[in-house]
Amino acid sequence: MKKALYLSAAICLGLFSTTAIAQGPAQNSIKGESPKITKIESSKILTAENIPSQPAKPATEDSNYSIGPEDVLTIDVWKEPEISRTVPVRRDGKISLPLLNDLQAAGLTPTQLSAEIVGRLRATVINPHVTVIVTQMSSQRIYILGQVTRGGAYPLVPNMTAVQALSIAGGFTPFAKLKKIYVTRTENGENKIFPINYKDVIKGHNSQQNILLKPGDTIVVP
Repeated sequence: MKKALYLSAAICLGLFSTTAIAQGPAQNSIKGESPKITKIESSKILTAENIPSQPAKPATEDSNYSIGPEDVLTIDVWKEPEISRTVPVRRDGKISLPLLNDLQAAGLTPTQLSAEIVGRLRATVINPHVTVIVTQMSSQRIYILGQVTRGGAYPLVPNMTAVQALSIAGGFTPFAKLKKIYVTRTENGENKIFPINYKDVIKGHNSQQNILLKPGDTIVVP
């Protein structure tokens, strides 16, 4: 009889312990004791609401950029949609706008052209505000000739180096003499030649040979 009582007590104790363990987390949550879970700060989660917006940039931010033939300009006259438009610069260096007819653009900076348009619009528009953006720079080009896959004329990107220009020409032919590449430039009526040892430059040697290109430069790969 005693053995039966002892056995029943042991079973009851075992059931009580199991129940206490099972109910432990629930009782903790009732008391407000939250389990240890790593939290991710909401400010660090990129969502459509908290991604910082960046203003769109114009094709060129160089205030000294000189507009040339075949460039494309976006001209915005505030509150005058009939005048605002995107226009190409003709080969004669001029553009055409309503109320103004032909207007010289080549040789001017965007700021200078904006001031010129403002001055001519004052006769018909009250207090005009004009913004000129160069949306496509086609007048400034460089040329790549010789033993390259795709020789020809390419747009000159601001701060483009000779090695960067060669990278857009599709690579070299098997006969290219990479140690004897050179750049030709006409400056103040004088022809200049800048030698480039391509193999040295890409290894980090003679970096001064990797010159910044200017409009009209020609890279020759013999």
